[in-house]
Amino acid sequence: MLDWLEKRHVELLTALRIVAGFIFWEHGAQKLFGFPTGNPMAFLTLVWFAGVIEFFGGLAITLGLFTRAVAFLAAGEMAVAYWTQHSPRGFWPVENMGERAALFCFIWLYISAAGGGKLQLGNLLGKKSD
Repeated sequence: MLDWLEKRHVELLTALRIVAGFIFWEHGAQKLFGFPTGNPMAFLTLVWFAGVIEFFGGLAITLGLFTRAVAFLAAGEMAVAYWTQHSPRGFWPVENMGERAALFCFIWLYISAAGGGKLQLGNLLGKKSD
């Protein structure tokens, strides 16, 4: 079984990029538009700017456009979110509710190093997107 998984690492990387990008996009949509739940954040606030990165960055990552650069930017945003919004509430991520920020930070850092896999819009357009 492990051989089968090892042979599928590029496809699994692609799946991770698409699923995580979509969830990240959804967090941005929630901050900017109150979709699918919640209320939009106030215009030009720090959280609103985070929503811009999450919405457009999540869309770009999901589609596979400028994957490495956008993932690196998103990793930085998540690191800032963790250290400014979550860590003051306590040391442990489960205590300070920073699990998502920490996980997204390291997922995006990994994708910025590894690339986004084969199925990327940039590759289909004849441009190397990562």
